[in-house]
Amino acid sequence: MGGRVTPAGLDALAQAELVRTRQVTPAELLDDTIDRIEKTNPAINAIVTKMYDEARETLAAPLPEGPFTGVPFLLKDGGGVAYAGVPMTSASRFLADYVPDRDGELTRRYKAAGLVVCGKTNLPEFGLQPTTEPELFGPTRNPWDPDLSAGGSSGGAAAAVAARMVTMANASDSGGSIRVPASCCGVFGMKPTRLRIASARRRAGVSMRIAVLSEHAITLSVRDCAALLDATAGPLPGDPFVAPPPPRPYLEETRTDPGRLRIVFTRQSLVGAPIHPDAVAAVEDAARLCESLGHHVEEGTPRLGSDLARPFTTVSAGGLAWDIAHLERVTGKKARPEDFEAATWAMIEKGRSGSTSLIDYMDALAELQTLCDDLAAFQAPYDLWLTPATASPAPPLGAFATGGLAAMGAFLQFTTLINITGQPAVSIPLYWNSAGVPLGAHFVAPYGDEGMLFRLAAQLEAARPWAARAPHQAERFS
Repeated sequence: MGGRVTPAGLDALAQAELVRTRQVTPAELLDDTIDRIEKTNPAINAIVTKMYDEARETLAAPLPEGPFTGVPFLLKDGGGVAYAGVPMTSASRFLADYVPDRDGELTRRYKAAGLVVCGKTNLPEFGLQPTTEPELFGPTRNPWDPDLSAGGSSGGAAAAVAARMVTMANASDSGGSIRVPASCCGVFGMKPTRLRIASARRRAGVSMRIAVLSEHAITLSVRDCAALLDATAGPLPGDPFVAPPPPRPYLEETRTDPGRLRIVFTRQSLVGAPIHPDAVAAVEDAARLCESLGHHVEEGTPRLGSDLARPFTTVSAGGLAWDIAHLERVTGKKARPEDFEAATWAMIEKGRSGSTSLIDYMDALAELQTLCDDLAAFQAPYDLWLTPATASPAPPLGAFATGGLAAMGAFLQFTTLINITGQPAVSIPLYWNSAGVPLGAHFVAPYGDEGMLFRLAAQLEAARPWAARAPHQAERFS
């Protein structure tokens, strides 16, 4: 096929339609995708495990009839999407030789939807940073500017989609890890409602006690995101939370008029740290666009009665320490400092430390609940809250090596809060700065209402299409 499908701008649903109508075969789609990966990935380092043989084995048997039958797909190399017989490293030396013996629940759902997994994408070690620069695999570069970060933790997924290696890739989000790289790379990313997809329940519901981790995907089109959520959403028995069921399929929401929405936008810092002028410009641009489409738009900033960084770090460190203890049992290995990056080991040690009592841990949870209450009161008069996805454009590679937790917290201030509240949110690629670097518009909906986000996102996509705007790394091979 020689590159005639993906470069033409077809999203995953359109590719699946070509397969269904026998205009192309799944093998042709796979060969085209492999060709693009081989040409593009060396400069970007988005994909760290090639699964071409596994993909061809999948095609050797009849594929399930699903919404994405025959469409190539990528998994994040993290703990939420185990694939039997393929290493799952979480970008850590500690797990470099770990191979799961069974598929994870979400992997099974992807396969049932007809997707053909052909690789795994890069991430920071255990997904702990908003940039994808692990020591194990090296940095993922931003397709818009190779000197910049692709964001994190799903930076490999976002870069692969932005560079048009695939049109859709698995991603996960526990502090902004879908929305931040989507913003940095100029693609679409949704964090669904808390445990909308059941696979995240072990880490999120057990170790961290609050479900901050959401699994889903990064996509080029809004409708792909919606159709994939239709295919993968749903609880499992024993889930600590169950998201409210949607009134109709999410794909149908993308074809439904959003009506006149009440949108409040924020262009001031939530944590007292400076907001980059480009972030202000991005949110102002999105606000004007929404107003031009007939929505009511006004400015406002929530008053948060509790600090976010300290309690979130306390709970996250406890969760990571529990995760490592669990992995010690699974792998039979003892965790040692030399098996981890220094920042990761420091977080593990913090979680293991006796200086944080159970009372301190419960106090941290109470502080996070206060933040939920504060944001709920602020957002109650409105349908949606609009902020920048990040407090600045994609930073240079290495920028967080010296800034530490404070710099990361400032960069993530608008996204991490939504992992605490459990609400659905999206990063929509509407703005590029004068240097040609994207910065997403971040919309937050009420708990359980992904439908409202899909209705507005589809309207914005129609008003200002972004799929045809590709970075140089993609244009070279189109």
